[in-house]
Amino acid sequence: MEPAQLADLLMRAARRIRHGQSDALAPLGLNPSQARALRVVLRAEAPLRMSDLAARLGIVPRSATTIVDALEAAELLTRVPDPANRRSTLLRPTPRALEVGEALRAARREAAEALFTRLDEGQRAELGELLTLLAEES
Repeated sequence: MEPAQLADLLMRAARRIRHGQSDALAPLGLNPSQARALRVVLRAEAPLRMSDLAARLGIVPRSATTIVDALEAAELLTRVPDPANRRSTLLRPTPRALEVGEALRAARREAAEALFTRLDEGQRAELGELLTLLAEES
């Protein structure tokens, strides 16, 4: 199979995962970008600065601000002054975010299971090895 065909198939599979996750996230009132940002904040060992969140997401700080605005409006994050730098703001998850985080994990798991259920354990392992190889930077 041609590399372009492989790339198209990979993109179609990724799109199916995104759509499955979007459908599962809709009842939570989140889009995939917001869910991803919330997962990053929830996984962080300490409150993150906005710039750190943007860097971890691979987006520009202005885009992170838009996402954080929506998460704050949904009462999932709060902004607090950074005691180490008055010009910086730290992001803290709210108690509600911890509950929503569990639902996010379930939504992600369900979307992935829906796609990969067609594969047996051996095929999943092989696909995992191939994707790991492709994801490595050379």
